[in-house]
Amino acid sequence: MGIVTAHYFKPNFDVTHYLSIGLLVITTFYWLVLRKKINRTPFFSIIVYAAMMAAGMNTYQIHNEKLRPQHYTNINLEKTSYPITFKITTRLKSDTYNDKYMASLLSVNQKTASGQVLINIRRDSTVQTLPVDAILFTSAEFQSIQNPLNPYQFDYSNYLELKQVYHQLYLKVSELHSISDHATSIYGFADRLRATINDQLIRAGFKNEILSIINALLLGQRQSIDKSTYNNYVNSGTIHILAVSGLHVGILLLILNVIFKPLLYFKHGYILRPLIIVILLWAFAVIAGLSPSVTRAVTMFSIISIAMHLKRPTNIYNTLAISAFFILLFKPRFLFEVGFQMSYLAVLGIVSFQPILYNIWKPKYWILDKPWQIFTVTLAAQIGVAPISLFYFHQFPGLFFISNLVVIPFLGLILGFGLLIIVLALMNLCHPTIVSAYSFTITSLNEFIAWVAQFESFLLRDIPFTLTQVICSYILVFCMLRAHKTKAFKWIAISLISIIGFQSTFVYNKFKRPNDAFIIFNKSRFTIIGQKHHDRLRVYHNLDSAKQATDHIIRNYKVGEMIHTVTVDSLEHFYQFNNTTILIIDSLGTYKGLRFKPDFVLLRDSPKINLNRLIDSMSPKGIIADASNFKSYVERWKTTCRYKKIPFHYTNEKGAFILR
Repeated sequence: MGIVTAHYFKPNFDVTHYLSIGLLVITTFYWLVLRKKINRTPFFSIIVYAAMMAAGMNTYQIHNEKLRPQHYTNINLEKTSYPITFKITTRLKSDTYNDKYMASLLSVNQKTASGQVLINIRRDSTVQTLPVDAILFTSAEFQSIQNPLNPYQFDYSNYLELKQVYHQLYLKVSELHSISDHATSIYGFADRLRATINDQLIRAGFKNEILSIINALLLGQRQSIDKSTYNNYVNSGTIHILAVSGLHVGILLLILNVIFKPLLYFKHGYILRPLIIVILLWAFAVIAGLSPSVTRAVTMFSIISIAMHLKRPTNIYNTLAISAFFILLFKPRFLFEVGFQMSYLAVLGIVSFQPILYNIWKPKYWILDKPWQIFTVTLAAQIGVAPISLFYFHQFPGLFFISNLVVIPFLGLILGFGLLIIVLALMNLCHPTIVSAYSFTITSLNEFIAWVAQFESFLLRDIPFTLTQVICSYILVFCMLRAHKTKAFKWIAISLISIIGFQSTFVYNKFKRPNDAFIIFNKSRFTIIGQKHHDRLRVYHNLDSAKQATDHIIRNYKVGEMIHTVTVDSLEHFYQFNNTTILIIDSLGTYKGLRFKPDFVLLRDSPKINLNRLIDSMSPKGIIADASNFKSYVERWKTTCRYKKIPFHYTNEKGAFILR
């Protein structure tokens, strides 16, 4: 609650700092007074809760890089282009035109600076990717990260802001000057190790498609996975195996326990064994990139290993809470990351519901018991993550239980065999037969996942799910769990009330009167226009069939506005909306002889017109240009509108044009 409060309300740093210290002192003093007394008043609990909340606000503020005087946003920069020195911290997935990196600033305009920026380097097949910890010098202009240009589009700027990245640089290889390419941090050494492993695996004979899966499964790097393969894993409900998490760490822990079991025969083996295992688990976490899921898993298993060494009884809920506390103490913004949220909710679902589901039926035979265990674990995890998954991704894989029943039993073998192959490859002992066998295994895995993903009728897409519905879902799940455990009338009654509350959210969404709207969407080289009436949307566009199949603009709008019916038509020359007329002028540039004066004019496909003359003859309220026009034309029209003192809306800068 403290982290959430600090994130949204931005309290003063000094206030939160002294408040947390003061509450900690009061809590300690109050505890010393009450520790030998029986006290039934709630004041101590209230003070402890307030102290924890203040600690959350304080840790968020301490890790807020913008509050540091040397942060580049606090340096007075007057010029447009500055000499910049930066260090590469993370390699991201490249797009069609650029290689992408996260970088930490070292100096700006010859002044020491700090802060993170997104680096976009024009792709060049002759140049190798930059290693982590490489220090480079350039001269460039800070550019803001563009906000979403269409309604309900993924907000990449907000996503990067959670990682404290506020600007980006666009560079060419010729503009970069290398200062150092040596590894200076554990992340740099981990990156060099991953590069060495990949080089050795390529030398051993692994192809790119197999290598990308090995990188995801064992090294936590998903940048090189083919888009269609990635989508197959998403649609089959098995994407979790490509994110290094508790499943992977648990299997690794079992392997390490077996390897280091002989240490128990030595005098201090009970101390050395858990210590070495914890160190190796954290080394694996660093190599895997310290994502929220792997950080959570390694923290949890570290706590369990220490508790087992101290011969202390472990409670899984306490273990989860301790791991979350320490992670958020050092990485408070993890709380807002989807990976962190889904990781903890999946584990909570498993530990809370799997025993209940498993007790429904207890098979006598091992061959039935193991699949039933996997099914109940998978179903329990889905109970934990389904509401938040629907909120973020708006789809549900109906065949998740089939794909997981097949994949999970073999995953331990794939991971264990994969780790052995990496060791053999580093020692140049990887025989071609082993390479062929493992490649066949990964290929078979991909083919099975693709086979499951092809049943699209079982993939429920475009499901509208609001934040209110997420909250109501988890209240309902919690109440039903408590009702099952306590068998008390109070919790049964609360559960039934929760069901009514959850149903009410659907009733409200169905019967609330939505606004009608006219939308000119932003789509590069194309024109898309939408007319929304209640829960129906009519779309006019000139997209070809290939673009139409892969475009998400209309799909996002449909889900966001809870639209039931979408119809498609070809573009027209003018539109009428609530007594407002919109004239469309295309590449032919014909508009003369009209019997009406439009309120707005949309220019598309770069028409060769005299805008001065058009404005004088029609006197529109505004001129709109979509992203199908040449930028040189748009700049000329913008200048004309500024001279004529008439509003000009360019969708590629201001986003979609919407009339309500």
